[in-house]
Amino acid sequence: MAAAELNITPAALSFQIKSLEDHLGQPVFRRLNRAVELTKAGHLLAPATTEGFTTLNAAWQNVQRQTDTRTLTITAGPAFTAKWLAPRLFDFAQTHPDVELRFSATLRLIDFERDDVDVAIRFGEGPDDGLFSQEIINEWMTPMMSPAMARKIKTPEDLRGATLLHQDDFTFIKQSSNWNTWFHEQGLGKPPEGGPRFSQSDHANDAAIAGTGVVLGRYSLVERALRDNQLVAPFPLAIAVTARYRIVCPLGAEKRPQVKAFIDWVLKEVANMHKCKGSRRLIAQEDIKI
Repeated sequence: MAAAELNITPAALSFQIKSLEDHLGQPVFRRLNRAVELTKAGHLLAPATTEGFTTLNAAWQNVQRQTDTRTLTITAGPAFTAKWLAPRLFDFAQTHPDVELRFSATLRLIDFERDDVDVAIRFGEGPDDGLFSQEIINEWMTPMMSPAMARKIKTPEDLRGATLLHQDDFTFIKQSSNWNTWFHEQGLGKPPEGGPRFSQSDHANDAAIAGTGVVLGRYSLVERALRDNQLVAPFPLAIAVTARYRIVCPLGAEKRPQVKAFIDWVLKEVANMHKCKGSRRLIAQEDIKI
């Protein structure tokens, strides 16, 4: 099994082990009837050997990425991938047919030295020390609902009788951005209890589009729905979120042809986003005291 994993013959593997043991002057394996086990010397060598091969493999992958001008692996959060990236990707694919796109939709913080990823779109408060980082979207939130529901909810006070939708993937932000915050700043006291909870913001948005309830919509994820009149945002008060969207990659990688092309394309798409901020009254999170 070990020989097959290393893609060599059992005889070649046995020769390499014997050479290692001759060099050490002591065995690293104890041969049993139908198995082998590490000797004390083998146990001492194993952790550093594993670490060495892991480091070597990571370096090998980094070198391969630096010389690869066709493949582009991108990671972003599931909601952002579904609601912002995916609907726009046809344009990038059409204008860059030579670039093979690969996506990893995850909230896990990527380690560029370990993970096979070229560029990440991160949402948070940073910092991005030691990396190339370009801010792209300043987030804000305000109540959003279907046009049919908006005909019934004409004032902020009417939200007291509405079904409020909650997004649990936003709780990592240091400053609170939830219905309690918006109701407080609107002078409405505490919001009504209850309402469906969603682990992903895009699912909450879809529920609002379907008329299930009112979502405290995030501009980045609902911009298209607002533009297409699937959702409306009737009230001026909005919370300006401290977290920002950034394009992040290792220093120097931003100059690689496919990475530069992607960054330039994202910046162009951001500039073309529907400017639905309008005359909203934005309140910065850091100024909110509850």
